[in-house]
Amino acid sequence: MYRRVVRPVLYRLGRGDAEVAHEQTLKGMRLLGRIPGGPALGARMFGSASPRSVFGITFPSPVGLAAGMDKNGIALRAWPAIGFGFVEVGTVTAHPQPGNEKPRLFRLVEHEAVINRMGFNNLGSEALADRLAAYGELGYPLGISIGKSKITPLEDAVEDYVTSLRRLYRYGDYFAVNVSSPNTPGLRTLQDAGHLRELLAALHAEAASLTVAGLDPKPILVKIAPDLTTSAIDELLQVCTDEHVAGIIATNTTIDRASVSDHPLARETGGLSGRPLAEIAAKTVAHIHNETGGALPIIGVGGIVEPSDATRLFDAGASLVQVYTGLIYRGPGLIRAINRSLP
Repeated sequence: MYRRVVRPVLYRLGRGDAEVAHEQTLKGMRLLGRIPGGPALGARMFGSASPRSVFGITFPSPVGLAAGMDKNGIALRAWPAIGFGFVEVGTVTAHPQPGNEKPRLFRLVEHEAVINRMGFNNLGSEALADRLAAYGELGYPLGISIGKSKITPLEDAVEDYVTSLRRLYRYGDYFAVNVSSPNTPGLRTLQDAGHLRELLAALHAEAASLTVAGLDPKPILVKIAPDLTTSAIDELLQVCTDEHVAGIIATNTTIDRASVSDHPLARETGGLSGRPLAEIAAKTVAHIHNETGGALPIIGVGGIVEPSDATRLFDAGASLVQVYTGLIYRGPGLIRAINRSLP
């Protein structure tokens, strides 16, 4: 039904503008979340009976919604209704920002892929904190992805991240440090060992002070790019181990276009997601798992458009997986199918 009826309607919205479809989908999900008993009923129909405990958190299902879909957390009551066991909001920045100039979101339908150059468009971490306070208990684990504001110079990036962590610490169950988006100038340099070590040390110091003040400790994860060399990944993993990072999210979008070079939209700048990432995401997860001996939990993300893609990431060593682009092309049935495929 989704692929034959709903998807064609969504694709026509805004004269084919993918961002308009995204916004309308969020509005629809927000309404779904307000139906009395609706999310609970949906969770029973689409959810999983395979909870997992990872970095001290119990996830009702190991299948989560990736960051980027619900940046500002406007539909958080609804996502369990289509089977998600956890949600990651953001990426959110210390300063509210409109993001990059439109159009900035493009569908490559033949490849079941998306190119985005959104640029961390969000209402800011203070606004997100206010919204999460109003929600109260969500009933599932919430991850919060934090990034650098575009107006913040790279040399002040640490304080930018720390500010968002401080504002949101009481509301998140885990935090994802996004240093790998290709759409904020200079951001990926924060994956370099020196920069990353400084950033993680500051975030853990802030977390420690908040814990002393009475808040529970929260896992801090790092989200990495799929475009890193093996040696760069190994160096990053050493920093993460030294700085007691709780886990890795692998991977973010790619700037590589080899797999979609035949498509007229391939020239658009931004990060590529969807089916073309399946191979590199699985290889990256497997490498991290092997390099760390399975000691560092991994959230696998990238290229999941059918249940076998999720299985491949689990087999490679992922403890949890996240979906975003696959939801655009396959709809809620994909989440149900993945949950049903779990052992």
